[in-house]
Amino acid sequence: MTERFVTTTLNQETTEFDISLRPTGFDDFIGQTKVKDRLTLFVEAARGRNDVLDHVLLSGPPGLGKTTLAYILGNAMGANVKSTSGPVIDKPGDLAGLLTNLERGDILFVDEIHRLPKSVEEYLYSAMEDFVIDIVIDQGPNARSVRLNIQHFTLVGATTRSGLLSSPLRSRFGLTTRMDYYEIHDLKEIIQRSARILNVDIDESGALEIGKRSRGTPRIANNLLRRVRDYAQVKADNKIIRDIADQALTMLDIDEQGLDEMDKRILGTILEKFSGGPVGLSSLAVSVGEEAGTIEEVYEPYLIQEGYLKRTPQGRVASDACYKKFGLQPKGQQGRLL
Repeated sequence: MTERFVTTTLNQETTEFDISLRPTGFDDFIGQTKVKDRLTLFVEAARGRNDVLDHVLLSGPPGLGKTTLAYILGNAMGANVKSTSGPVIDKPGDLAGLLTNLERGDILFVDEIHRLPKSVEEYLYSAMEDFVIDIVIDQGPNARSVRLNIQHFTLVGATTRSGLLSSPLRSRFGLTTRMDYYEIHDLKEIIQRSARILNVDIDESGALEIGKRSRGTPRIANNLLRRVRDYAQVKADNKIIRDIADQALTMLDIDEQGLDEMDKRILGTILEKFSGGPVGLSSLAVSVGEEAGTIEEVYEPYLIQEGYLKRTPQGRVASDACYKKFGLQPKGQQGRLL
């Protein structure tokens, strides 16, 4: 039963390409300095006591390296990493199967942990705190609860929406840390490292150009590197310089700020159909033909951080920077002489 919930190797979880680019140690992990320093400290302390690492919660937008850090923690602790996802665990029995198969020191990585059903989440409380689980045997009048001891383990949870985690669950994590979007120079280093692994000929200006358009996200940076590599192979004798990167990314409708077609559709819709807002998420999702959850989790965080969009109690509102991006006068200044 548990095989469909557990992923014991990276080969079952990601493509061969992703695995080849994924760092395996803290020394190879670029960026997120504060997060990395904290985790390194806790790992060294746990190893020094010959103890099990405390539970860790990693939050932040998609593609920043939460899964990678979970496996790095496993390597650093010399522990096995077993992986599952919140939506996959339907009932407490599924979780019980996972927990009873863990050995001392193992890491259970739960991606999108905020999507765990409430009944399963409550089952985790005693497992995280006291390393015991209660199993109900039989039904009706003959039902009885049996308490099982489980091995001391480390739960590493990853979430893109930490606000949806209940307070009781969040409080049981020994270390809670948030990952932010990457700086451009970090993305440039990540792209150069990936290029070396893939044997791609790229100069510093080419890597910087891709980094500038990667929305602060390593996953996007590596994906763009692949597309630019294809373009250079066909049209530039396999050499990526700034101009070639610019041409390739322009062809992909990714502008100098890293905004893609959907980003511009979202912003343009707010400006044109809703007069700059406010507009509700559901109405916006219908207008652009995208799921509301995808807009909220994938597109909005970057647009808000870059100052193009504001989230208010009344709805989404275009900022002055958004108006300028589209060559329009900011709301409230329209009709004034320039």
